[in-house]
Amino acid sequence: MQRSLESLVQLLESYRGRDKVIRTVCYGSQLVGGVLSRGAEVDVRSQRLGKSLLLFSAQLSHCRTVLRLFDDLSMLAYSHSYGLGNGEEDAAVRWISVLNNVADQLYYPCEHIAWAADADLIRVKSDKWWLFSTVLWGTSLLLGILRSLRVLLLLRKKLKKRHEGRNSRSQLRRQMRGELLSILSSMADLSNAIHWMPPGFLWAGHFPNWLVGLMGTTSSLIGLIQMNASSGDQSDTTQSSSPE
Repeated sequence: MQRSLESLVQLLESYRGRDKVIRTVCYGSQLVGGVLSRGAEVDVRSQRLGKSLLLFSAQLSHCRTVLRLFDDLSMLAYSHSYGLGNGEEDAAVRWISVLNNVADQLYYPCEHIAWAADADLIRVKSDKWWLFSTVLWGTSLLLGILRSLRVLLLLRKKLKKRHEGRNSRSQLRRQMRGELLSILSSMADLSNAIHWMPPGFLWAGHFPNWLVGLMGTTSSLIGLIQMNASSGDQSDTTQSSSPE
């Protein structure tokens, strides 16, 4: 119990860890609130609790938007350190990663403008800027999926080589599991990104609150699992702070 509490405190003390916890609680509240709101005709108390949880989720989402006002420089530092990915062995992984960094970098100023417009700090319509940010987020997620698929293919080829030692094969399998989790997480987020696109685009606008919460909670829990797994390797990089 004491060790679990210490781990949670340590997680909350880091910016990335706190953001992941807030994200999980945000989508979890939307999931439960959406489910309770569905039974509103039967139970008035469920309706009230459901609405409260949805409002709580919206406030946490706004909190994360405000905190992301300070992410531009850290993302820029990561993009600069990665550069054109000259350290990558595979050209496809290299260029997909570069495009992914560009999409992530452009996401932040678009979201900042949309937030400032909604807060009446600037006189522009926020709708198109929210659309731009959603498109960039979806693009980043799609590129992330393509990158993980390419990495999986390369890892499978390495795994088939007979001269690989037992420790090396175990490490390759662990990396493959990590990429599979990344794909599942990105697909869950991409389904929400499409939902927030303008009506008429695929299933845009058709997800109920509980389904948005389910997809987001799934992605958030995977993110927490990956952060916990990578904490021993001290690999909490800026890239792990994907826009949503």
